[in-house]
Amino acid sequence: MGSWRRSEAAALPPALRARLGILAALAALAVLALGILYTGRSTPGPLDERLGTEAYGVTSPWRNVALALDFLGEPAGSVALVTALVAGCLLLRRPRTAVLLVVGAALTVGAATLLKSLVGRTIHGDNLSYPSGHTAFATTMALALALAAAGRPSLGRTAAVSLVLAAVVCAGAAMGWAEVALGAHYPTDALGGWCTALAVTPATAWLVDRAADRAADRAADRTAGPRGGRPSDPSSRSTAPGTTEGTAERMADAGRREHR
Repeated sequence: MGSWRRSEAAALPPALRARLGILAALAALAVLALGILYTGRSTPGPLDERLGTEAYGVTSPWRNVALALDFLGEPAGSVALVTALVAGCLLLRRPRTAVLLVVGAALTVGAATLLKSLVGRTIHGDNLSYPSGHTAFATTMALALALAAAGRPSLGRTAAVSLVLAAVVCAGAAMGWAEVALGAHYPTDALGGWCTALAVTPATAWLVDRAADRAADRAADRTAGPRGGRPSDPSSRSTAPGTTEGTAERMADAGRREHR
């Protein structure tokens, strides 16, 4: 029963671990390949043209939509969003998902920031652009919530995979479009941010589950220890009246007294 409950509340549902592990590996390779391709560059590449650089410079009302999405990735907006989502997860008794939202966001954005320094791709002067931290953040939020929903026992494996993919595609596409539309990133920057989240978040979810399971096992061991009923050494067995050992000892003593 304990293992079933842990699986149901897992940050990374066991049924999806293999598939998301493969996806994370492919995403990491894509991040690496794009980073090598655009190292030190400051202009859009052929892939950027294919992905849609015409999104640059949109006007109202779409610019307002882009600004609203962009705000969710800014420090004030991201803190407010994470706080609201964590509160909701705790109310729904999903503590592992709450931890994943915080730790996953920190690690994903941290990885994106580190990659920006390593790759050195710039836009509008000296602004580091690859990969997009905003897109990575939005994708991580969507993936964490989708994994929580996909862990429901009533949801089949195919439906769970479809839900997760739909969530990350929609979140990544929306934030990626906003960043390109506002001129903050090239399309491949957004793609790199999306892949960064897909590479980091599943691994983070697995680590959250592993740490939580170990903590639960240690707590269970401490609880069971005093009541453990583990057999002690023979010298400590009870010889109180009414027990088998006590009765045998009294009979032996009576026999010794008769032979004296």
